[in-house]
Amino acid sequence: MRCATGAPSVRKPTPPPKSRRAAISKDEAPAVILHRRAFLTGTVASVAGFALGNAPPSPVVLNPGGRVTQGGWLRGRVQSGTTALTLDGQQVEFASDGAFLLAFDRDAAPLARLAVSGAGGPSYIQDIAIAPRAWQIEHINVARKPGGVTDGDYLRLRRAELAKISAARARDTGAQGWRQDFIKPAPGRFSGRFGAQRIYKGEPAAYHSGLDIAGGAGTTYVAPADGVVTLAAESPFSLEGRLLMLDHGMGLNSAFLHASELFVSEGETVRRGDPLGRIGSTGRATGPHLHWSVKWRESRIDPLLLIDPAA
Repeated sequence: MRCATGAPSVRKPTPPPKSRRAAISKDEAPAVILHRRAFLTGTVASVAGFALGNAPPSPVVLNPGGRVTQGGWLRGRVQSGTTALTLDGQQVEFASDGAFLLAFDRDAAPLARLAVSGAGGPSYIQDIAIAPRAWQIEHINVARKPGGVTDGDYLRLRRAELAKISAARARDTGAQGWRQDFIKPAPGRFSGRFGAQRIYKGEPAAYHSGLDIAGGAGTTYVAPADGVVTLAAESPFSLEGRLLMLDHGMGLNSAFLHASELFVSEGETVRRGDPLGRIGSTGRATGPHLHWSVKWRESRIDPLLLIDPAA
């Protein structure tokens, strides 16, 4: 079953400069490659995480178990004394124990650059090779139908709804769910995959921004990880229906669409496995299902990569 979520259309990844691409050898680790120099010092640090000679150890450790792909994620930890961490020039928050989370958009470029700085010390850079995904693309040999609604009352309503969604995503509650292994929020088959897209005579429509679970009308869905409720729609939104949003901390948040009933209220803290609501078909939906979408900051990621793929 499909639902409209207003996700952006697909973007073609911009290939990295040749100099960055050349830094990766086919014989090196395919997922994470530490740059061959310590920035600002010229000191050789390490390659693929292994120290060379008397070089200092890498100031950042990337944990195993992440999914370093388009729509994927990884966790890591910086050493004590780190003052700044950036991903492609954008600041990344890390916890008091040095732990952090990164995620990669559905259309992420092949390389991302992680930079780590310490007080008075050298800065290090680490290139992360992001594996491409084979998205479910359907080519339709007809022109795309004109979309959008021009009715003034609807547009005012929609702007208000989008403002609430944006405000909910911006909230930082200090939740710690980002550290956890996520669980599948509802039973049932996956009826819609993240990243799926239709292209009408060469014109791409918006891709599917979440994971659809056909759990059956009235089925209870639960929190996939700890979080704080940042939005619980008292009345159905025009597209999302009874929308529920959770902040998992560190810029990671979940949205659950189309519920027939919500069990929790805004500001409430929930634990992994706590009941959140019942599956329904409110809003723009062709039938009862749970649409679960996840974002890290401005990047849309694949919820399936947060849970056991065999679930």
